[in-house]
Amino acid sequence: MEINEDFKAARDIVQAILKSKKIIRMYPANNPIYVKTLEDSYARFTDYFDYRQDLVFKIKQNEITWDSEPVYANPEKEDNLALFFFKDGLRELTFKRGLTSEEMEDFLKIISMDFEREVVDDDIVTLLWERDFQSIQYIADDAILADEDNYQDRAIQEAEENANSPDNILKAYQDAFDEQDVASDTSIVPLSDADLQQLMQLLDQESHGKTEKLVDLLFELPYLSETRTDYEELTTFFMNSAEFIMQRGDLAIMNSMLLRLSSLISEPHIDGEIKNYFRRVISYAGNGTIINLLGELLDSGQEIEDKVVEEYVKHLDKNAIPPFMNILGELESIHARKVVIDALIFLGPKDITSLAKGLNDPRWFVVRNIIYIFRKIADKRAVEFLLRTVRHADIRVRKEVIRALGELGGGGVFQTLRECLEDQDMQIRSASLRALGTVASEAAKRIIMDKIAEKAFKDVDFDEKKEYFEVLSKWKDEEIFTFLVGMLKRKSFLFSSAKMDEIRACSAYALGLVGNRDALPYLTKTKGDSCKLVREFSFTAIKRLEHG
Repeated sequence: MEINEDFKAARDIVQAILKSKKIIRMYPANNPIYVKTLEDSYARFTDYFDYRQDLVFKIKQNEITWDSEPVYANPEKEDNLALFFFKDGLRELTFKRGLTSEEMEDFLKIISMDFEREVVDDDIVTLLWERDFQSIQYIADDAILADEDNYQDRAIQEAEENANSPDNILKAYQDAFDEQDVASDTSIVPLSDADLQQLMQLLDQESHGKTEKLVDLLFELPYLSETRTDYEELTTFFMNSAEFIMQRGDLAIMNSMLLRLSSLISEPHIDGEIKNYFRRVISYAGNGTIINLLGELLDSGQEIEDKVVEEYVKHLDKNAIPPFMNILGELESIHARKVVIDALIFLGPKDITSLAKGLNDPRWFVVRNIIYIFRKIADKRAVEFLLRTVRHADIRVRKEVIRALGELGGGGVFQTLRECLEDQDMQIRSASLRALGTVASEAAKRIIMDKIAEKAFKDVDFDEKKEYFEVLSKWKDEEIFTFLVGMLKRKSFLFSSAKMDEIRACSAYALGLVGNRDALPYLTKTKGDSCKLVREFSFTAIKRLEHG
């Protein structure tokens, strides 16, 4: 089939996606127009896959390309399909042969949700990851999607700019107590239960502005407290206040309170035993009661800036890890789960062992999220815990943990990935192969080359063969070049000619990916090969090499 027909087929699919995206917004699923549009779109895909392999689209800001050729371009900001994908971090979309109509419909539903973006508050990559498509793959730009990881820097800057910091108050009190004439005439009245109870009632009755003023008043009390009992009661009152503030959703006030407590702890003039009371309050801010209230707040749909939640998490310690993992499996909204995942990415390094307990959760999606968190933390200490999850009952968990092992590397990883290459499930084999490509070490390269060299490799399905050679092409060294040329020149035997021709075709494909122009003479010889598949793949490789 001529290349212009391939280009036209790919372009028609993009137009079908664009049309379906609009129709799905306008009509319910039982409408004849909706049904007909999906049938036509799926027909475009099946027509393409009748004669071709995987369909790969590269995504730029205002352009979508297929095989380096633009199949869609739009310089405008409105109704721009390329920009729609690009701004959410998508850089490549692959539709694999075997795509079902259900997967196609789910994909179109996801990309049709942009008009609801303020309601669902999520992005395309998150929705694609949640759906876990088997025949749709994507590459996202992590730098675009990653949240800022500067909790501490912002908090320190805010503390430095705060002219009314608690240490100024402390200094005022210290100067006052140094005056003997004042001390001789002043008597300190200890706090009573009634005083604290009255303050709590006032706190319950007042509005947001009054709450902030009462918290200011609360920070005057440490300087009036004398006995251990006073500080015990004051600590309880701080804890009750923290719970009340979270019930009201006043995270900004919560952050202010925790920041001021931290400042008091760093003050050298305050006794160490008194600082321990303040530490108990900060620890309480990360306990199950407070974190559960935060989860309810996040799920309520109330508008909360992510940076405010980030600042709150910055004050917490490792005791907050278990409560955050508990609510991770209960939250309803995708955005709320994302906020909790980000919190665990920040807190996880404080206690890797505690975070690893989430891998034993009976809910598969919680386990997969914990593995994702380990991937983002990128701490090699996690490998020993992840290795125990490779045999998980849910294939989605296994795929995620294999991907994590490929990114983290470390002891035991190569043996595990080698064993997974023999798995009965094609998805696991594919995930393991790509994980080895991510490791990109000499040991990983040797595993892949040895597998291809095995006699039984010729009986592997063609798509899987192609994936092996595609991953192998990541090593662009002389050894790989020689290996691929050798495979291309191998002769076919009578009873296995078709299988061997598939290997030769994949070798030609990989030589094009390696990018070494020394392959051109070998590829030119195979342009006239008796096997059509070898001819087509050689032609494509030559074109790639000649055009850089």
